[in-house]
Amino acid sequence: RTSREARLRNRSARSAMKTAIKKVLAASSREEALEALRRATSIIDRTASKGIIHRNAAARYKSRLARFVERMGMAQA
Repeated sequence: RTSREARLRNRSARSAMKTAIKKVLAASSREEALEALRRATSIIDRTASKGIIHRNAAARYKSRLARFVERMGMAQA
């Protein structure tokens, strides 16, 4: 029962993280993307600190999202 409850909790946290990542990728403006990136970074860090994802995976997600937002700014400039 304990592992089942943990699995559901972990699945929910992972789903919230993926949704936050998708919001960054779907942002229409750079400002919107920066705000979404700030929220997503917080959620990714929280997910990693609870051990739901590995800390290196969290770093990889954050790095890729930051690069995406940075390139988004260059494309609009």
